[in-house]
Amino acid sequence: MSAEQIVERDAIRAVILTPEREVLLMRVLQEQGDSFWITPGGGMESGETMVDCLRRELREELGLQEFTVGPLVWRRQHTFTWNGRRIRQRERYHVIEIEKFAPRISDPIESKTIVCFRWWSEHELAATRERLTPLSLAEI
Repeated sequence: MSAEQIVERDAIRAVILTPEREVLLMRVLQEQGDSFWITPGGGMESGETMVDCLRRELREELGLQEFTVGPLVWRRQHTFTWNGRRIRQRERYHVIEIEKFAPRISDPIESKTIVCFRWWSEHELAATRERLTPLSLAEI
């Protein structure tokens, strides 16, 4: 695939929120060395529904099996480069309210890009100088 071609895809992400209003983010590292914090989730595979996709992604990335998908709180479309590929992604963000837990990556592919996890307070999100994706994450 040439650098000019853009892959189109749909994705779903989880704003995982504890009763204490902490949000779980993953620090992701790209091949070229860039890193950023992002909510769990990812792109849909062929034949998946949005909910099926979110269940698969949270199982692979966090080891999370039992949860209820909450309301849609935000949508966005953006274009980015991921490991040399241009991707135009349509994202939906859903809240998942859950007790704090210790994430465990169950997919070896995910373990190559996810560096660590962190629970963030609303204040920490608003004050951080770390790179968040999306940039407006603290406002969602």
